[in-house]
Parts: sequence; C-alpha cells; structure tokens
Amino acid sequence: MTVRGPQEVQTFLDHHLPGTRVHILDRSTATAVEAATAVGCPLGAIVKSLLFMADEDPRLVLVAGDRKADQRLLAALWGISRKRIRIADPETVLRVTGFEIGGVPPVAHATSLEVWIDASLARYETLWAAAGARNALFPISFADLVRITGGRVAEFTTEATPEGQQG
Repeated sequence: MTVRGPQEVQTFLDHHLPGTRVHILDRSTATAVEAATAVGCPLGAIVKSLLFMADEDPRLVLVAGDRKADQRLLAALWGISRKRIRIADPETVLRVTGFEIGGVPPVAHATSLEVWIDASLARYETLWAAAGARNALFPISFADLVRITGGRVAEFTTEATPEGQQG
C-alpha cells in the first residue's frame, strides 16, 4: 500500500475548501501537545483523528486535544457493547486511512469512513488538524470540519489527564 501524505490532503482541501493551505513545519506535530506548541494555539483547538474499530467496522473519531474519547459513551452512541470497541492498531490505521499514526487527517482517507466529531471542538474559532505527516497541519473552522467530513457531532469525550493528552 502506498502511504498517503500532505499532498493528498492538500488536493482534498483544494476541492472541498479552496484557499486552505497545509502547513509543513520544521518540528513534530505528531501529538496534540506538540501540535499546539508548534502553532501556538490552545491544546483543545487541536483535532485528534483517532480510528476506532466497532467489531470490524472502522470509525473515525475526531477529538479535541484536551479531551479523550470515552468508549462507554461511544458504545452508547453506536448501540453496541463497550467490549466490542477498541482503538485501531498502527497497521490497521495505515491500511484503512492510508496515513501513518501521528499524521492522520480528518479527510482524504484511502477508504470511506463514518466520522464522529467531538462537540467540544466548537469552543474554538480556528481548529488545527493533522495533514498527512508528523509535521503537517491545516487550519479549519468547526463548521467547515463538520461540512467536509460529513461527520456527526456528539458528546462522547471526557477531560484528558496530562498523560492522556499525548495522542
């Protein structure tokens, strides 16, 4: 499988959100803390793209950088047992999205994905999301994030502890 990168994200943005540019930085943006530091924004304005498996069904979950996905809340939203939900391993993330962990964007995936968006992201005027590499981000508004991902907005997160803010 060919690994996707920032160019695929830029191509998607050119089509769906003209004028939005991918920013390639000279430092890591692979974690929410690193990304917030790199662009000088609040931790909560970073969009973490997390791939969960509901049995064998992949679902992309977009979470604010200062929050963590609560599997019990996701299970309730998805109408399944919490035991049937797990975070995808790196190989599955690459196979399903086409992107490596640390650079998974909310768009331009190798396969079509059901997307769920953390309602708490609406707190910020400008969000920053990964753009296909461990040093690439793009800015986006909450409304545009919802529109271009086709995601469903819901409350399924809890406050992250300092250790939980790394992903």
